[in-house]
Amino acid sequence: MGKKIVIEPVTRVEGHGKVTIQLDDNGNVKDSKFHIVEFRGFEKFIQGHPYWQAPVIVQRLCGICPVSHHLAAAKAIDQIVGIDPEDLSPTASKIRKLLHYGQVFQSHALHFFYLAAPDLLFGVDADPTIRNVVGVAQEHPELAKKGILMRKFGQEMIKAIAGKKIHGIAAVPGGVHKNLHKSEIDYFLNGKDVPSIDTMIEWSLEVIDFMKGYHKEHAAFLDTFAAYPSGHLGLVSKDGSGALDLYDGKLRAIDSTGNITLNDVPDFQYHKYFNEDVERWSYMKFPYIKHLGRKNGWNRVGPLARMNVCKSIDTPLAEKERKEFTEYTKGKPNNMTMHTHYARLIEILHSAEKMKELLHDEDIMGDELVREGIRRSEGVGVIEAPRGTLMHHYKVDKQGKITKCNLIVSTTHNNDPMNKAVGWVAQNVIDKQKEITEGMLNQVEVAIRAYDPCLSCATHAMGKMPLQLSIFDNEGKLIDEKFKS
Repeated sequence: MGKKIVIEPVTRVEGHGKVTIQLDDNGNVKDSKFHIVEFRGFEKFIQGHPYWQAPVIVQRLCGICPVSHHLAAAKAIDQIVGIDPEDLSPTASKIRKLLHYGQVFQSHALHFFYLAAPDLLFGVDADPTIRNVVGVAQEHPELAKKGILMRKFGQEMIKAIAGKKIHGIAAVPGGVHKNLHKSEIDYFLNGKDVPSIDTMIEWSLEVIDFMKGYHKEHAAFLDTFAAYPSGHLGLVSKDGSGALDLYDGKLRAIDSTGNITLNDVPDFQYHKYFNEDVERWSYMKFPYIKHLGRKNGWNRVGPLARMNVCKSIDTPLAEKERKEFTEYTKGKPNNMTMHTHYARLIEILHSAEKMKELLHDEDIMGDELVREGIRRSEGVGVIEAPRGTLMHHYKVDKQGKITKCNLIVSTTHNNDPMNKAVGWVAQNVIDKQKEITEGMLNQVEVAIRAYDPCLSCATHAMGKMPLQLSIFDNEGKLIDEKFKS
């Protein structure tokens, strides 16, 4: 008798999704799907609002990455007021970048220490009552403390610039709301109230060393678990060097062997190169590169993809780590899903280095905050959010009201890759097993967590997260059901 395994909700991710795995009469995996069960209506209900409200409204998409949506929308709205990224004043440009790197730093710290570390430290089969952030705090207090303080540093940076840690206001059309004063800058440099930016760099290096040591001991797991060939997409710098650029750059994509499939396309032309498909079993769309088609045109985005598409990093310590990272695959694209955690830590270090650089730049205390240009009817904003390439696209009428909005968020790009990862676990871990254990089900979630999907802003991982397992027969009739709490 065939069975249908349902994992709902998927835990230790931001938001809610579910996984279904269909078994045939012999217990072989017949099909698997990662469903997004939340509905996002922002593209529709933002229509009719004045364009300048977009950066404020769309950040309500999420409580984890509101800054990313705020800045992507702001870049698009800049174009509507006639300002391209290079036209911003030095103060506005650098304040926005400082905000962005603070966001990447805190988000990556949140994911690694709170969400991913329990699986790495205790193992995927460990008791779920200890395989959580509380377990990390009890068994590894110093590591947990540093993780909390690193996230706090990024959040404090956001608060200093945007007024609040969540849903603040920093960017306005053509610039920023405020600069930073010397006392605000010293707060992050002197180490009196929060550990200094130098300490953040030191701790970032320590956690990378931890990851390298972990890799030496668990290479067989990290190198093979949910590993599969894929395309990779990310922004690279506009100067032709191919360097990593998280705030403003050109779109570059490569295939699983390194051949370029999208060659440094201006980000505002994204709609010429991307289509979005839909499936009846998920609210999330499936973006792909048009000329490659749906079957071959999907790409991973995020830290691993960015390490694969870039040629360098413009901060010395992160560049040293990037070179070591790429040497492991002899310069070829890294298609090992679990190496995403390693790549994420390199970006933590890069973000800390960039924040230090910007904190010592006197431009962030400048007085020229806003510039104006000639109005346009359309704007596109693309940035590299912590989870990957984020695209915002708006059209406005003559009265300045939004008539069309399209958002392709990072997790949407990773829709196909996450389904591939779930399929890998289904085929390699669950297939033909007589008993489906909690550890097996957790491995499905481990594969998804590597992408740090932002399904919404809610996550609860205190060992009491409910998990429902439902088994259906071939006719769809519920024959067994289990809950864990």
